[in-house]
Amino acid sequence: MVGDDTFLNNKDKKLRGGRMLIEYITKAMSKADYEKLEDGTYCGRIIACPGVIAFGNTLYECQNELKSVLEGWLIVKIRHGDPLPVIESIDLNKGMPSIKAHE
Repeated sequence: MVGDDTFLNNKDKKLRGGRMLIEYITKAMSKADYEKLEDGTYCGRIIACPGVIAFGNTLYECQNELKSVLEGWLIVKIRHGDPLPVIESIDLNKGMPSIKAHE
């Protein structure tokens, strides 16, 4: 059955999850909106991911910074078990591990 990971070992599941995360980031970045500001710098944001916003002196710098901000945002959301937006049918919420603090 396609998509059935019953017979995958842990290493294969991690690889599949990593590919899914990369695809999620790629698709989220394709949804980014950029604006050239009055001072000639750029602002970028991903509306589907609240708080993901970045600035750069060039569009290229802004894109790189936005990707970095998105990656950090995802790490924090996953660490806290917060729900993530579904982007182009990629739902990272399914089977998302939660990291518990040591007591």
